[in-house]
Amino acid sequence: MSQSATSTTGGESSASGEDASAVPVQVGAVAPAKPHAGAPIEVEGSAPGPRSRSVPAPWGRLDRRELESALPGLMQLAAMVPALRLLAGLMIATLVIAALYFGRELLIPLALAMLFGFLLDPAVSRLKRWGLPRMASAIVVVAIALAALGGLGMYLGSQVQQLSTDLPTYQSTIRDKLRSLRKSANMPSAWDGVFKTYNTVEKEISRPEGAAPRVQKVEIQTAQSNPTTRLLQWLGRIAEPVTTAGIVLLFVILILLDRDDLRDRLLRLMGGNLHVATDALDEASQRIGKYLRMQFIVNVSYGVPLAAGLLLVGVPGAILWGVLGAIMRFVPYVGPMLSAVFPLALAFAVDPGWNMFLLTLSLILLLELISNNVIEPWLYGASTGLSTLSIIVAATFWTALWGPIGLILSTPLTVCLLVLGRNIPALKFMEVLLGSEPVLGPQQRLYQRLLADNVDDAIGMALDAVQAQLPARPTQKDKAQAVGSFYDEVAIPALRIATQQHLESATAEHRLRLSSGMDALIDELQDHYAPALLPADTKGLQRRLRIHCAGVRWEVDALAAAMVAHAERLYGHEVSCSEWALAADPLLAQRSAKAVLADSDWVQSMQTTDLLVLSIFNHQPQGTARRMVRRIRRYWPHMRVVLVLWNAPQVAADPDFAAQCGAQACVTSLRELRLWVDAMQSADMDEGVIAAPIPENDSERVEVLHGSGVLDAGLTPLYHEAAQKAANAFNTRWAQIAWVDSQMVLTPGSLLPVPSSQALNAAGILRAESICSYVIYDGTAIVIGDIARDPRFAGNRRLLDLQVRFYAGVPLTDRKGQLLGCFAVLDDKPRNMSEGELELLSSMARQLMEDVRAAQKQGGSSAQSMPSMQAESDSNPLV
Repeated sequence: MSQSATSTTGGESSASGEDASAVPVQVGAVAPAKPHAGAPIEVEGSAPGPRSRSVPAPWGRLDRRELESALPGLMQLAAMVPALRLLAGLMIATLVIAALYFGRELLIPLALAMLFGFLLDPAVSRLKRWGLPRMASAIVVVAIALAALGGLGMYLGSQVQQLSTDLPTYQSTIRDKLRSLRKSANMPSAWDGVFKTYNTVEKEISRPEGAAPRVQKVEIQTAQSNPTTRLLQWLGRIAEPVTTAGIVLLFVILILLDRDDLRDRLLRLMGGNLHVATDALDEASQRIGKYLRMQFIVNVSYGVPLAAGLLLVGVPGAILWGVLGAIMRFVPYVGPMLSAVFPLALAFAVDPGWNMFLLTLSLILLLELISNNVIEPWLYGASTGLSTLSIIVAATFWTALWGPIGLILSTPLTVCLLVLGRNIPALKFMEVLLGSEPVLGPQQRLYQRLLADNVDDAIGMALDAVQAQLPARPTQKDKAQAVGSFYDEVAIPALRIATQQHLESATAEHRLRLSSGMDALIDELQDHYAPALLPADTKGLQRRLRIHCAGVRWEVDALAAAMVAHAERLYGHEVSCSEWALAADPLLAQRSAKAVLADSDWVQSMQTTDLLVLSIFNHQPQGTARRMVRRIRRYWPHMRVVLVLWNAPQVAADPDFAAQCGAQACVTSLRELRLWVDAMQSADMDEGVIAAPIPENDSERVEVLHGSGVLDAGLTPLYHEAAQKAANAFNTRWAQIAWVDSQMVLTPGSLLPVPSSQALNAAGILRAESICSYVIYDGTAIVIGDIARDPRFAGNRRLLDLQVRFYAGVPLTDRKGQLLGCFAVLDDKPRNMSEGELELLSSMARQLMEDVRAAQKQGGSSAQSMPSMQAESDSNPLV
C-alpha cells in the first residue's frame, strides 16, 4: 500500500509522509476535481485504489463471488427470478386477453351499461338531492333518456324516408355526372403509352405455348326462399342487437339503483386500503365523466355548425346530417369520415354542377380543422391523462377484440387501466405505457442526455426550461430567479443522480461525458444570461457582497460551485469561483503553505471575500466539513462560511451542526442560500427577524381590511373552527387565521398558546416580526419547511419558545382579490407540503371567506368594535 494513499471511509482522511497541517486547506486524497480529458468524476467515500485497512466481513456481508461459491443453487435461482416474473406476467396477460375476447358477449353489454351509468348518474343524484327516492329518480331518468332516443330516432327516420322519396329525382343528375367522369377518365393521357406497353409485355409473358380449350361458364342459381324463411332470416339479424340493447338497459337500471352497493363491492375487491381504492374510483369517475362531457360539447360544437352550413349551402336533410355528424364523432377516427360521406354524396347528386359539392367539402374540412386543432385541445386538456399514441393503440386493440363497440369504448376502458396503474404497484407499468405525463423527470432527462453525449440537446433543454419561467419582458431579477430555479430543480438533482450511480453502473466514459457536458451547459447558460452591468453610482442600491464559491472534494462539488457562482452573479454580487475543488487543487497539494499564501489565486481572493460558500455532495459530510472549516478558520478567523450540503438534508437539518463546524449556516439548495445572502445584506435585523417589505398600496389594503368586517368579534368562533379543521386535516399541532393590519397582526381563534415567558400585548404581534407579512408582500403561498434554517425567522424568540419549526400559509382575499390576511398551519417538527396539500389549504382559505360572507349576510357577525374583540381573544397571534 502506498504511503500517500488515504482512506475516505466515513468521510475520514489519513495521510502519512506529509504534514497535513502545513497546507491550509488540504483535505483527504489528492484527486483532480476538474480533470483533463478522460479523468473520471470521483465521489467521496468511493475513491479508487486500495483501502488503508480491511475489516473481515461477517457472513451477512459476503461479496457476490463468495456467495455464489457458497450457495450456487440459490444464486442461479435468484438470477432466474426476473425472467420468471416476466413469463408469469405474459401468461397472465394472455389469459386476460383471451377472457376479454371469448367473454365479449357478456362484457360488452356490461361495459356499455357502465358507460351509460357514468352519463346518467349525475342526473339521478340531482333528483335524489331534490327529495325524490333513488328508485323513482333512476326510473324517471331512464324513461327520459329512452324517450329522447326514441324521439330522435323517429325524427331521423322521417328525414331518411323523405330523402328516400326524393332520391329518384336526382337520377338524371347522377347519371350525367358519372358519364362526364367516365368520359374524362377515358381521354388520352400522358401515361397511356406506359400502360399500353406494360399490358403488352404482361400478355406476352402470360401467353401459353399451346391454345387451351375454352371452359364453359356454369352459373348456379339458388331457389327463391318463401316469405316465412325471409322473415325468420330478418328476425335472426335483429335478434342479437335487440338482445344486447335489452341487457344493456337492464344493467343500466341496476347500476343506477345499486350504485352505492356496487361502489362498496369494487372497493372491497381492490383491497383493504380504502384510501387508495377510494382515490382510484374517484379519479376514474372524474376522468371518464369529464371526458364524456367534453366529448358531448365537442360533438355539439361540430354538429350545429355543420347543420347550419349545409342548410345555407342547400344540401337536403341538413339537420339530419348535422345530428348524424355529432353522433358519429363518438366513434373515434372512423365516425367523422363515415358521417361526411352522406352529405358529400347528396351534394354530388343534387347539384348539376360542382359548386355544392366543393362548398360541402370545404365546410367539412374547415370544421374538422377547427375541431381537431382548437376545440378538442382546449376542452379536453388533461381530461383523460392518456398519451396520443396510447389512444391510437388502445383503439386498435379494443376494436380487434370487440369490434365497433370496442372502438367506442376504447378511451373509457383505457382510462380505467391507467387509473389502476397509478394506484396498484403491481400494475405500475400501465401508467408508464398509457399515461401522457413524462415518465422521466427533467433532471433524469438532462442526466440521460449528458450520458448519451448529446450536449446540444441538453443545452436546449436547459435554455427552454429557463425561458419557460421568464415573463414577456424579464428583469434582471426574473432572470436570476429563473436560472437559480433551473439549477435547483434540474441541474443539481442531475448531479445528485450522478453521485448515486458513480460506482453502481457508471463507466469512465459516462463520467467523462457528464463532466464535459455539464461544463459546456454551465458555460452556455453563463453566455445567455450574463450579469447586468451596474451603474457607476450605486448609492441607494443594496450592498453588494464579495462571494467566493468552491467545491470541497470532487468534481461534482466544483460543478455545483460554478452553478452557485453564476446564480449569485445574476443578483449583482462580486463572485469568484475556484476552478478546482479545494482538496484537489494542484497548488494546494504540491506547494508549501507559505508559497500558497503568497501566490495562490484562491488564497488571494480570500483576502477580500465577505462570504465563502463551500459545495459538498458527500452524503456523510460531517468530518470533511469540520476539517475544512477548521483549516479555513486557522488562516481567516473572521471568514463567514456557508456549507451547501446538497446530498445530506438530514445533516443540514440539525440546527447545531453549523455551529459545531464553525459555519454561519448549512443549506441544501440555492433558494436557502439566497435567503442567507439576503440576510447578510440586510442591515435592519431586529431580534434575529428580518421584516418583510411593505407593499406600495398597503394603505389601501388596510382600508379594505377594516371595511370588510372580517375583524368583527362575532366571527371568532368561525375562525377557531376553521383553524381546528385545518390542524386536523394536515395533522399539525397548530393553525391560525391572521389578519394583517398596518402595524399589528391579529389572529382571532388561533390555536397557538400564549408563551409563559412572554407578556404579550393582547392586540397581537408586531407585523415586522410575523411570517404572514411575507405572504402579504409576495401575494402568494409560502412554505417554510424548517424555520430554524430560515435566517428571516431563525432568531425569533417567540417561535423558539413554542418550538415552531414548520409554517405554511396561503393568502386570504376578498372577491376583488385584495389581500387581507393568511390562513396558516404550523408544526413543531420540520416537514414538507406537497402541491396537492397546498392547493387543499388554498381551497380551505377560499371556503373560509365564503363562510364569512355567508355569516355576514345572515347577521351572525357582531357589530362590536375591534378593541372589544381583542379584549375577548383568548389567544395571541405569534406568526
